[in-house]
Amino acid sequence: ACVQVALVAVWMLLAMVQRDAIFTPRAFRWVDTIIGSSTLATLLALGVTGHLALAEIPTPDDDNMAVISALAAALASVGVGAVFVMLVVVMRGLLRKATDLETEIAEVV
Repeated sequence: ACVQVALVAVWMLLAMVQRDAIFTPRAFRWVDTIIGSSTLATLLALGVTGHLALAEIPTPDDDNMAVISALAAALASVGVGAVFVMLVVVMRGLLRKATDLETEIAEVV
């Protein structure tokens, strides 16, 4: 569901780019939606990682490659999600700066 929400927000941003309206305050609503859904997905992956690390404790008698692999995949998902959220936050700052600059240029012209 988080990915679907982010895809809808990206679709709306692409439509704004096509209409040449990306440097408006309305774009920040969609960027914030992407940040929120990505943060939620990362927190869900963190919960899964915690569950696998604490609830599925391997015993020496079992061959627990499936649990260890799932734990590694969940941990990688948390890392990738955190990096993506930070990247989108940086891009939001760049959008803010570009919007401010376009507003200044529009006032001058």
